[in-house]
Formats: sequence, C-alpha cells, structure tokens
Amino acid sequence: MHDFKFKNNELFCERVRVAAVARAVGTPFYLYSYKTLTDHFTKIQTAFRRIDPIICYAMKANDNLSIVKALLNKGAGLDIVSGGELRKAIQLNADPKKIVFASVGKTEEEIALAIQERILFLNVESVPELETIDRVARRLHTRPQVAIRVNPDVEAATHDFITTGTLKKKFGVDLRSTRQILRTQKRFPHVRINGLHIHIGSQITQAKPFIDAIKKTLGFIESLRREGIELEYLDIGGGLGIIYRDEKPQTARDFAAAVLPMLTRSNLKIIMEPGRFIVGNAGIFVTKVLYTKDNGYKKFLIVDGGMNDLIRPSLYGSYHEIVPVKKTTAAKIKVDVVGPICESGDFFAKERSLPKMANNTLLAIMSAGAYGYTMSSNYNARCHVAEVIARGNRFFVIRKRQGFADLIKNERMPEFLK
Repeated sequence: MHDFKFKNNELFCERVRVAAVARAVGTPFYLYSYKTLTDHFTKIQTAFRRIDPIICYAMKANDNLSIVKALLNKGAGLDIVSGGELRKAIQLNADPKKIVFASVGKTEEEIALAIQERILFLNVESVPELETIDRVARRLHTRPQVAIRVNPDVEAATHDFITTGTLKKKFGVDLRSTRQILRTQKRFPHVRINGLHIHIGSQITQAKPFIDAIKKTLGFIESLRREGIELEYLDIGGGLGIIYRDEKPQTARDFAAAVLPMLTRSNLKIIMEPGRFIVGNAGIFVTKVLYTKDNGYKKFLIVDGGMNDLIRPSLYGSYHEIVPVKKTTAAKIKVDVVGPICESGDFFAKERSLPKMANNTLLAIMSAGAYGYTMSSNYNARCHVAEVIARGNRFFVIRKRQGFADLIKNERMPEFLK
C-alpha cells in the first residue's frame, strides 16, 4: 500500500496536492511520501520482531540524505556498496555497528575507511578482496569483522540484470571455495571471519527462491559446525519485490512466515537488507506533456522527463504505471510515452493506453522511489531534477534542482584552448 491517492479526481501525496508541488518546484521532479516510507520499514520490523534482526536499508535504492535519515530515526541500519554511501552514513551519524558493506570492487581507500569507522561487516566477494582487507587491516593495526558473500547458485525469477545468486554472475564466492577459505582462515590473521552473506537478486516476488537459498546456506553452515567452524551471523540480503503492475508480491508478514522457522532454529544473528520494498512505492516521478506527435504510424506523448532521470524502463524494459495527475474523461489512445533524449531507447512506456492529453498536462510515473534518482545522469547536459518529500499536509524540497552552474562547475579549460 502507498499514500498516493486520488481525491476529487486529483492526485495527492498524503494530504499534499501533487499539482501544487509542481507549481512550486517545476517539472520534472521526484516526490516521496514520508508515511509510506516509514510504514514499509515498520512492517518489516514488526514481521521479524521475534528474531530482532539488524535491518540494514539498502542505500543504493535511494540514498537521499533525508530518506536515509528518516529510516535511521526508525532504527534502521544501512547496507552500503561504496565509499560515497559510507561517507553519507558517517555524515548522518549512523551507528557503525549497524552498517554492512558489500561490492565486488571495493578499493583499498574504501576498505580503510570502513575499517577505521569500525562498521559491523565488510562482506567479502572474492579471495583477492579478502587478501586486500587482511593487508589493509594489518597496516591499520586492527582486526575487522568480515562476512563471506556466498553464491548459493539459486535462480530467482526476475530480470537477468538483477539476478545475482547464480554462478554465471560476478557476485559472491561459491560454496566449495568458501569452505576452503574457512578451513584455512589462519592465512588471514588480521580479519575475523564471523558470518555469511547471501543476496540472490532484486524484485523477487515469491518466497521460494529465498527459501531455497536460505535452506542451502543453513545446511552449509551446519556442515561447517560439524567441522568445528563456528559463525555468528547470517545476512539474508534483500530483494523483496513490490507491485509495479499486476505482480502479487509477498507481504513482509508472508515472507516472515516462510523463513522465520528456519532462521529461528539456526541460532544465528540475522541481518536483512531491504531497499526497494521500503522505498519503491514511496515515490513517484512527475513530468509534464510537451507535445503529442502522430507520424501516421504511431502516436507519441513527448514529456519533459527523460531516460537520464528515470532509466528503468529503458534499461530493463520495466513497467511503471503512468497516470494523469488530474483525472480526465477524455477518450483513450495508444501512445509511446517518450522523453527529449536523443536515443530511441528514451521511453517510459510503449503502446500504453492513456487519455488524450493537452500540452502541460502533468503525469505521475508511479513506483519510482527506488532506483530512480540514484541511477540518473546528466546525459545530454540535462540537469538533475529536484526531490521533494511530503509529510501530512506539508512538503519539503530535499534536493534542489541542479542548475547550469552546478552542471559545469568541475570542468576546467586548459590554457591552450583559451
């Protein structure tokens, strides 16, 4: 559920008129609901209360400081994948003992910063990375805690680009190699290997892939115990899907019912990494119609937002519901909703049935809170859009629209070109 509702044929975010935000900040922009955001986090907290997991919000989904701080205030930890995300976490005074750091390509500088900040875990993705962490830890005269990200080789029914739990992908360490690392962990005296991490993909709507991966990993941990190898933590990752169109994803309660029996019996401390589940349906992308074009073959609705602002439809072929901010009784026509970018891949929808609309009509692209702004770019020298959050009957700009001066401020002209 989310807090974007029509009242008197007009779209509201909580008790804020979306059209009023557009008048104040211009288009395009992202708009988030504080209530939806925090309610979704609380649902996971409540569903898993029995085992009191560390719930580490996946910052890659949406790393706006205000979004992250709202969740930290509710007790969230953070799942980070870069030094930039770690520095944002530090700026927000996040509890380092509730931060886990994944990524197949951590640099020595990122590793050193994470160690110095004493975060809970560096999630290791390869033996060379483990060797690097050990070397950096030796230099820093400390012994950080690490978890090995295992690749359980479990298929998840999701887009190939966001499947991460099979051996065809770059992520994690296979179980055979993981066992060898743990058997010979004296080779890495400057780290403490104290957990396993799994993450099989994103936008997974059914419990079975999670059950299979957790069951396989717990069986592996039990076999390690028989060898005298003890671990304290299991990070079960994230990947819970949301509704974009007609999906029927499991609720937090359903997911908990499916996996809690296994997790409770394991006697391990559990870490979770939800991202999209929390923020995906807490945000929309608002754009306006510039032109309607009919080339005799098909019709195009040209809007002022582009693939540089929201790339998911172009990158993944993802479906997002698109609705006029003010309902209309106009007859529906089939159109491609496209942006101004000089790419044929610049579209938000193809052959979508939408009411015939005049120029300047506001459109809301729904379920855009996750992997929207964080994946945006300045392609075609377009400025990043504004971000706004609504709470109750008020709204707040949480990121100003980028201006031209911001766009070029880091560019430098060599003397020979002047």
